[in-house]
Amino acid sequence: MPLRAMLPLPLLLAALAVAAAAAGAPRPHPLDPLSAAELTAVRAAVLASPLVPARPLTFHYVGLDEPDKPDVLSYAYGGGGGASRHALPRRAFVIARAGGESHELRVDVANASSPSVLSHAVHRGAGFPTLTLEEQFAAVALPPKHPPFVESVRRRGVDMDDVLCAVFPVGWFGGDGEPRRSRVAKVLCFVAGATANFYARPLEGVTLVVDLDRMAIVGYRDRVAYPVPKAEGTDYRAGKAGPPYAGPAPAPGVVVQPEGRGFHIDGHVVRWANWEFHVGFDMRAGTVISLASVHDADADAGGARRRRQVLYRGFVSEIFVPYMDPVEEWYYRTFLDAGEYGLGLWAFPLQPGGDCPANAAYLDGHYSGQDGRPVEARNMICVFERYSGDVAWRHTEAGFPNQLITEVRPDVSLVARMVVSAGNYDYILDWEFKTSGSIKLVVSLTGLLEVKATAYAHADEVAQDAHGTLVAENTIAVYHDHYVTYHLDLDVDGTNNSFVKNIVTAVVRDADADAAADTPRRSYWTVRREVAEREADGQVDLGGGAPADLVFVNPGKKTRMGNEVGYRVVPGGATAASVLADDDFPQRRAAYCKKQVRVTPYSRSEKWASGLYADQSTGGDGLAAWSERDRAIRGEDIVLWYTVGLHHVPYQEDFPVMPTLSGGLELRPSNFFERNPLLTTMPIGHGRPLVNCSCAGGDSISR
Repeated sequence: MPLRAMLPLPLLLAALAVAAAAAGAPRPHPLDPLSAAELTAVRAAVLASPLVPARPLTFHYVGLDEPDKPDVLSYAYGGGGGASRHALPRRAFVIARAGGESHELRVDVANASSPSVLSHAVHRGAGFPTLTLEEQFAAVALPPKHPPFVESVRRRGVDMDDVLCAVFPVGWFGGDGEPRRSRVAKVLCFVAGATANFYARPLEGVTLVVDLDRMAIVGYRDRVAYPVPKAEGTDYRAGKAGPPYAGPAPAPGVVVQPEGRGFHIDGHVVRWANWEFHVGFDMRAGTVISLASVHDADADAGGARRRRQVLYRGFVSEIFVPYMDPVEEWYYRTFLDAGEYGLGLWAFPLQPGGDCPANAAYLDGHYSGQDGRPVEARNMICVFERYSGDVAWRHTEAGFPNQLITEVRPDVSLVARMVVSAGNYDYILDWEFKTSGSIKLVVSLTGLLEVKATAYAHADEVAQDAHGTLVAENTIAVYHDHYVTYHLDLDVDGTNNSFVKNIVTAVVRDADADAAADTPRRSYWTVRREVAEREADGQVDLGGGAPADLVFVNPGKKTRMGNEVGYRVVPGGATAASVLADDDFPQRRAAYCKKQVRVTPYSRSEKWASGLYADQSTGGDGLAAWSERDRAIRGEDIVLWYTVGLHHVPYQEDFPVMPTLSGGLELRPSNFFERNPLLTTMPIGHGRPLVNCSCAGGDSISR
């Protein structure tokens, strides 16, 4: 039955208006995020569907229900055998709450004038969907109306007008049998007043429990009172932190590109140098990079440009942040930032000249609010060329008599950046594409520490295990971890790949037993090649065992020298793994953090390391559980899961705002090209002036 026949008149008129507005729009790329018009159509279809009769109905996730991978690859690279270039479906996947249940719907929005619900299911397992922004705002408005809380604030000598609150997921701490049906969160409060850094001034010991479906306080405790830390010295804003400033200010500078930007953005497709890729947006994952392919000049045939596949789809799947204080107000702080809060929901407009340089271009996004209406998010992602002063490659040769040969190529890369401000922490998430064929993934942490109020005023008073560092008077910054897990569906020159561990192995020669040992060399190392057969073989602890090169190879593609083409996985620092007990409840929810590298066969439904329903999840639907199936991964379409991890021991320099700390990984070609691809890249400024502007003097260097 066509949906149009079922729509109430107001929704029908809205859908028709959307259709009229979208009629002249070009057909979207199959991986484009849902547009405002499509989100509006999704809302109309869900609200009109008799499959979800309960009200009120709230939208918790609306994202692209991506087409089948073979069809997308056929669309992007041709080759036949898949859907035609103009016939791929446009569908949305929706998680909505109504009647105390989580409903999953798939909605066809290919025709915005007649959207239709294709399927419906009710989630019966453990866990709940992402918290909406609106319900968090509603929850933090409850404490000032709760008399016991008002009395707690009065006893501490705090003005209620200075109090701000935040919502904290409760985690999961037992009860494997019956999934928890009560959707609750804890609300903790802080004192702002004379500082923007209210996280530095907690009302320690006070906890409220809110039922999010009923939007009512169902629990309250004022367990212990500590002095509220002072506001002095906590504000990070320039007008509050200084002047006076220490030392001279660095000289200002700008990036100048006399011929304009070197990249081109067509909708969501970015083309730069030898790279082409698609930039998407998701309210849970944030930035999504898809169909990254590199142009190989040495592989061109008949004058036709050849694009070679590298990455089908990549995004941050989860950020796990457990704190290390076991007391009542802290033990449950074991955040799953993507699944509980939504990285895209907490990505705010980027600041030109601060977050991104002057030569950046910006991409906007849309997501669904709690009522299903589209919300525009301006300047969510920036794209810019980075001129860092680094060297791509160089050599100076002094071996020729009376001649010095120097050849240098400056390193220029393209960066796609998003910044996620998940409560107190800020995550700067970079995807950096290099002309060498590498992709660097960098996560940089900054923002504000989560601190605990205490009676301690000096380090000499601190007990043996205070669970953190005294960073200011009455202020302990609690120990914690950060685990950023990437979902990277690598397709190295095709979908049939294998995971290889090239293990560095020491060899000690026995001069007496080795007849060929006719040199004084006693030891060396060689490489032992291991091809992972099953998922258990694809799990790697980077801190244990012998060092190894980790490579995704395509066994069906070889160079002219006979080497399998591949891409290496190069750790870029921050390789900590969780040290929590395996049977501890937070660790069971995020068991995948015990290994930094995991490889699984591609599955369209396996996207979120913490499972589809992360809030109050039990760990039964996620990366660690999938890996236990021990499926075959040799010569298959496989996915790399890489966790950037660090143990954060705070120091005073991290307070009141933390200097940026970075980690990540690099996907680096390994026998993918016949030679260094930079040799076929034209040097910057070749045959024309190279301008280096320092603003103040306008000096230039010409070549």
